[in-house]
Amino acid sequence: MADMVAAVLFDYSGTLFRLEEQDSWFAGMAVDEQAVDGHVQTELMRRLTAPTGRSVEMTEDQYRAWANRDLAPHLHREAYLHVLRESGLADHHAESLYNRVIDPASWTAYPDTARVFKSLKAQGVRTAVVSNIAFDVRPAFAAIGAAEHVDAFVLSFEVGAIKPDPAIFTTALDRLGVAAPDALMVGDSEEADGGARAVGCQFALVDPLPTAERPEGLIAALQTVGIRA
Repeated sequence: MADMVAAVLFDYSGTLFRLEEQDSWFAGMAVDEQAVDGHVQTELMRRLTAPTGRSVEMTEDQYRAWANRDLAPHLHREAYLHVLRESGLADHHAESLYNRVIDPASWTAYPDTARVFKSLKAQGVRTAVVSNIAFDVRPAFAAIGAAEHVDAFVLSFEVGAIKPDPAIFTTALDRLGVAAPDALMVGDSEEADGGARAVGCQFALVDPLPTAERPEGLIAALQTVGIRA
């Protein structure tokens, strides 16, 4: 069955890498005059990484920025600073935490990420990172020695389309030179990443667990279509 899959498209956040906070990021921060504890940290991180939905009150203009945040860096910044301020953080703390979000060095790779890309490259399976994101994630792949094994980066802010818009998937397929039925999309969002089914791709869902709790999630996803990594 593996010879039927010529390419694998991967989501970034919650699939290949995860934004995992460190206590030092929150030093000196308070929400509603209470020090930020573990529960508050967890909720703030959820609001910063949830692929869909909205977690705070928004005006029409603010929602427009939120809905289009992954199309332009300035909208991304505006949208997330609003979420953090509405969550109770002071402006300078919101800025500090936001800057962590857009720094590729803040993101932790899943244990099998580098292995999977190297293995697929060796097998002649084409790969693309297809992400709703407003900053360049290539440095994160370079840091784990995987950048050279990724055939294409199809990032929403660079291509002008966000998942589940079919355009972002067809752009990836075009760049890889692969037909949709011969491609597998791997991601953690049924709504966003599962949109690849609409253009004819196969789809495998992974759980965006903490990286330490999901050592071989990508390997298992590839096995669903007969690829061994």
